[in-house]
Amino acid sequence: MEIIIRGDKIQITDSMKDYIKEKIEKLEKFLDNSESVRANIVVKIRNINQIVEITIPLKSCILRTEEVQTDFYKAVDKATDKLERQIRKNKTKIMKHNKVKKDFNIEEMESEENDTPIAKRKKIPVKPMSEEEAVLQMELLDHDFYMYIDSETNKPSVVYRRKNNDYGVITSE
Repeated sequence: MEIIIRGDKIQITDSMKDYIKEKIEKLEKFLDNSESVRANIVVKIRNINQIVEITIPLKSCILRTEEVQTDFYKAVDKATDKLERQIRKNKTKIMKHNKVKKDFNIEEMESEENDTPIAKRKKIPVKPMSEEEAVLQMELLDHDFYMYIDSETNKPSVVYRRKNNDYGVITSE
């Protein structure tokens, strides 16, 4: 597994890198074809909090987690534990919904300097899938919504998490 570690407003020491690599490498046993997998880790500081964000794009989905702690090592531990739970929980679901074949590489686009209040822009490939697959992808990304093409109607749709933790779907006309 290729492990890419970078710091945002923080200098990553060798001991921090070694600790992250040790924890991430333990996840390899859960991943098929792990030699072609790339793990992207970003460590940030916000006030006294250490933020560890781990993203692992796979062929069938994107595994992502973010953990905020006052201690860096606790943040890494909790983030890798979350990823392990995600992998275990969703491995059978992913295998069931094996229709999702391609990577979901998200390209971040920097927002242009203008008067709009948009702070961040992302461009993502939108794939045809069922509502169940879209919910799975949303949960794997740990987001509150997910955009996709409905495989039955061929229309752009958005699945989202409602306040009472059930799901809603918005479909275009």
